Amino acid sequence: MWRVRWIKFSFGLLTLLVVGLRLNAQIDRITGKNFATRSEVLARHGMVCTSVPAATEVGIDILQRGGSAVDAAIAANATLGLMEPVSNGIGGDLFAIVYSAKENKLYGINGSGRSPLGLSYDQIKAELAKLHRETIPPTGMLPISVPGTVDAWAELHKRFGKLNLSDDIAPAIRYAEEGFPVTELIAYYWGFGPRLYKGLPGGFLETYTLDEKGRTPAKGDIFKNPALAKTLRLIAEKGRDAFYKGEIADKIDEFMRANGGFLRKADFEKHISTWVEPVSTSYRGYDVFELPPNGQGIRHGAQFTRYDARDD
Repeated sequence: MWRVRWIKFSFGLLTLLVVGLRLNAQIDRITGKNFATRSEVLARHGMVCTSVPAATEVGIDILQRGGSAVDAAIAANATLGLMEPVSNGIGGDLFAIVYSAKENKLYGINGSGRSPLGLSYDQIKAELAKLHRETIPPTGMLPISVPGTVDAWAELHKRFGKLNLSDDIAPAIRYAEEGFPVTELIAYYWGFGPRLYKGLPGGFLETYTLDEKGRTPAKGDIFKNPALAKTLRLIAEKGRDAFYKGEIADKIDEFMRANGGFLRKADFEKHISTWVEPVSTSYRGYDVFELPPNGQGIRHGAQFTRYDARDD
C-alpha cells in the first residue's frame, strides 16, 4: 500500500514538501501478512469474536462455564444489543449457521420476521403516496416487521444449548443495570440518532440520550438501560412467550395502535423461525455455505457459529 505523509516546513519564502515512500507493511508489523493489522488469534477450546471487547468476554465466560458455542453466541448477541444499539438488538432479526461436528452437519436458521398481517400491498402503496415515495423508507412505521431475534434464540438454544437460556441472557441484564463504558466508534454512530429519529414516535430521547435533550453518550461515558434490563429479565424468567404472547407483545401492540403502526399482538403470536438448508458453492477449493434468501448473506458474507458436539 502507499503510505503518503505530507510534511510542510516553512522558512520564510521557502517551502519543502516531503512525500513518504511506498511501504510493504505497517510500521509496527514485524512478521506475518503485510495486510494484516494484528496477529492471528489461536485457541484450543473455543473462540469468540465480536465488535465489542466486553461482549467477547461475555461469550468466553459462557464457554468457560460449560456452555456451548450457541450459548456463547446468544450471550454475546444479547450483550451487543445493549452495547451496540446502533447495529442490532432484540427488535431485529437473526440469521445463523451452526455446524455440528458430531453429525458433520450444518444447520441454518432464518429468524427474520414477517410483515404485519393487517398491512396489504394496496395499503402500502397508499401510505407511500402520502409520503411522496415509491420505496419503503428506512425509518417510521412502514418498514417495521415482527422482531425475530428472541424466537431464534429460543430455537437455537432448544437444539444446541447446554446452560439455561436465563444464564445466557444474565450478563446483558447485569450490564444494562450497572452500566458499561461506551466505545469510540459506537459513540460516533450513536450521535446521529437524535437527527435520524427526530419527530418519530418512540422513546429514543428518553432511553438513548443522557439528558433527554439530545446529548448521546460520548466515548467512555457510562450508559445504563434499565428498560432493556427489565425486558431481558422477563424473557429470562418466562422464555420467548413473554416476548411474543405476554406483556411485551401487549405493550408493542398498544404503542403501534397509538402511533399509526401496523404490527399487532396477533403478528407476534403467529411468529415462528424457520430451519433452512444452507446453500453452497465451491470457491478456490473451499466449500462456502450461506443461508438462502431472504437474508443479505450471499451478497454480503456469512456468519458462522461452530458447535462441537464432541464436547457433550
